[in-house]
Amino acid sequence: MKRSLSLVIFVTVFISFGCGNAQSHTAEKLGAAAFSEKIGQTSGAIILDVRTPGEYEKEHIKSALNFNWNDPGFAKQVAKMDKTEPVFVYCLSGGRSAAAAKSMREQGFKQVYEMEGGILKWKAAGLPLQTDPDVPAASGMTLQQFEEAITSDKKVLVDFYAEWCAPCKKMKPYLDEITKDMADKVKVVRIDIDANPEIAKELKIDALPVLHLYQNKKLTWSNIGYINKEGVLQQLKK
Repeated sequence: MKRSLSLVIFVTVFISFGCGNAQSHTAEKLGAAAFSEKIGQTSGAIILDVRTPGEYEKEHIKSALNFNWNDPGFAKQVAKMDKTEPVFVYCLSGGRSAAAAKSMREQGFKQVYEMEGGILKWKAAGLPLQTDPDVPAASGMTLQQFEEAITSDKKVLVDFYAEWCAPCKKMKPYLDEITKDMADKVKVVRIDIDANPEIAKELKIDALPVLHLYQNKKLTWSNIGYINKEGVLQQLKK
């Protein structure tokens, strides 16, 4: 009886300790509107933009710090921050911020919030961004130019990408091969969304990479996320 009672006490203490430990870190993903609202409700909130300095200079959330996730010194930069303060992390579409948030939690940060979909979702929600007046706005492609680009007697494969996007980089070599090997049947158009924010907004491109396939100016197929060459060829040969 005493042994059973001791076992119950041990299990209870173990569970209590485990639950308390699990709750010592706040790991939460929030949509753009909820992310904005949570920042407003949180005293001492630190907003961290983990994009490149170039992206940050074009536009960013007001009062955000900029520590580039792709910079080798990222860990040292965040190590100087107060780990007990709530941190709100974002990037362009959510990939880099997810990796940065995971790293920060491993470093001991107690409250780390991620914005799902990043700046793309923030802009789609009509939330405000701060811009540097000394940085010229990206002219990019107009909607009319996009319409002209997809006007062809061939199939038109549009690749929406960004230079920092790892899956985009992985797909580029085979897209270059398709451009060359299927030039008589397929026209490949690559659009950098960092340089074409209005096109991204108009076409609701809020994740990367994205492929659109057009025929006679009609969208016949789309894909979000990495896809291998075989998957793309399957669609092109239909």
